[in-house]
Amino acid sequence: MSLPAVEVHAPSRLHFGMFSFAQPGVRQFGGVGAMVGQGTLRLRIEPAERFVAVGPLAERVRATVVRFAQVRGLAEFPACRVQVVAAPKEHVGLGVGTQLALSVSAGLNAFLGGDPLDAESLAALSGRGARSAIGTYGFAQGGLLVELGKLADEVLSPLECRVDLPAAWRFALVCPGDQRGLSGEDEQVAFRDLPPVPRETTERLWQEVREELIPAARAAEFERFGESLYRFGYAAGSCFAARQGGPFAGSRIAELVAAIRELGVRGVGQTSWGPTIFALLEDQATADTFQSQLASWLPAGDKIAIVAPNNAGASVMRIDA
Repeated sequence: MSLPAVEVHAPSRLHFGMFSFAQPGVRQFGGVGAMVGQGTLRLRIEPAERFVAVGPLAERVRATVVRFAQVRGLAEFPACRVQVVAAPKEHVGLGVGTQLALSVSAGLNAFLGGDPLDAESLAALSGRGARSAIGTYGFAQGGLLVELGKLADEVLSPLECRVDLPAAWRFALVCPGDQRGLSGEDEQVAFRDLPPVPRETTERLWQEVREELIPAARAAEFERFGESLYRFGYAAGSCFAARQGGPFAGSRIAELVAAIRELGVRGVGQTSWGPTIFALLEDQATADTFQSQLASWLPAGDKIAIVAPNNAGASVMRIDA
């Protein structure tokens, strides 16, 4: 009996901000984020005589397969062809590295006949979740996600809550073409050098989430949610001012956020280290109008895309021969 092919379609991750870091004696990092789009990263695994990775990000695929084989105790790599069919740009705040590693791990598990894996098992297999768990829970479940933060002995930060975002809402993603966010060793150095988040800031961020952001999401109160999202992102981003120069990744991003707010859009912010910023729109028609307005004065090379919330997470599909 021949092995099936497997296709994985994963969403992208928006990270709205963290609660804490470098505070002794408390949970580290934590944060809020949401999943958007469906199949922005697409992966196909099919039987082959030996393992081969093709397409964009092939080297990152191979690194994940090395870990997968080690964790599973496999004597050799699975005999398969892993192809990255499509992937967003790396290092712009969309969590591509995490979604790729999880897609490869979940896809290989399905290819070898395993049952679906929960978020913690996926994190252990793929080596993700060292700081943020948003992308891992988002891969498994989608939605708006709040995580508590990690203790030293935890594989993955516990999930505080998850809420479906209204299907009609849209996020406009604006990505300056000439910038990249921090990643890898540069990100590790940044966290090492940043000053601790003050306790009162962490408390204020949690208050915003528990009293405004989550209740507004559950009640589908668009304006309230957008204003809360902006306040949370601004306060959380200010904790990175020693590295960024302010709550956003440079003056150009800050000016773009201000310009979008002047257009009447309330829920605006930066995802992760940027440079991608998001703008929350109430429906597709409003998003189309906004895209037309913004595209007319964005510099050449800047990209704008409209995406829907993803409340389902990734899809992992066996395609029997």
